[in-house]
Amino acid sequence: MKLDNTFTIPVPAAQAWPVLLDLERIAPCVPGAIITSREGDDFHGRIKVKLGPVGLSYNGIIKVVSQDEQAGVAVLEGRGREARGNGTAKATITCRLVENDGSTDVFVDTDLAITGKPAQFGRGALADVAGTLIGQFATNLADEITASALPPAEPLRAVTQSPDTGAATVTAPRQRSVAAAPRTPAEPLDLLAAAGSGNLVRYGGFAAALLIVVLVAALRRRARQG
Repeated sequence: MKLDNTFTIPVPAAQAWPVLLDLERIAPCVPGAIITSREGDDFHGRIKVKLGPVGLSYNGIIKVVSQDEQAGVAVLEGRGREARGNGTAKATITCRLVENDGSTDVFVDTDLAITGKPAQFGRGALADVAGTLIGQFATNLADEITASALPPAEPLRAVTQSPDTGAATVTAPRQRSVAAAPRTPAEPLDLLAAAGSGNLVRYGGFAAALLIVVLVAALRRRARQG
């Protein structure tokens, strides 16, 4: 099954590329996703999703297959499995960055293979879930980039007055801390709300696989950096 999605990052392509390589920065933008470990070029992660009041967990591995920074294109592979079930998913994802009037459009083409109950559902419903997942990721990522682009606060200067002469003295500036607080991981996606159908309780595994796809699309070349 092939799925096509697009999202926009509010910075030029030259800035968007390294942002998408910074796994520690962008992982919390993916609904319910965390990175648990790394083995060579493989990143292991866990995805949590909700089916109404019920929480589900899935495990996955992502890896960069090829990359071309100059062209802004990367090809990645991801696979996932239900933590307490037999459903599986494997995806090959091609990501392409195109600058557009100061912003960057990211095109994500996914070739997805799934097994288990999710396989019986139509492309339309699955595409709806994929669109919701990528939409939430893009919104969170845009907020993260915008927040980090705020200008740093001016350094504080201490002013003291001599009790003998009354003359004011300006001491060296004290740097005000501008380090941003760690981003709180995005809440797990409610799959029932994403698809707008009670039938989604039967294919939570597929939506979890799409979450892995979103995370893979964000990784880019990170696996080959030290």
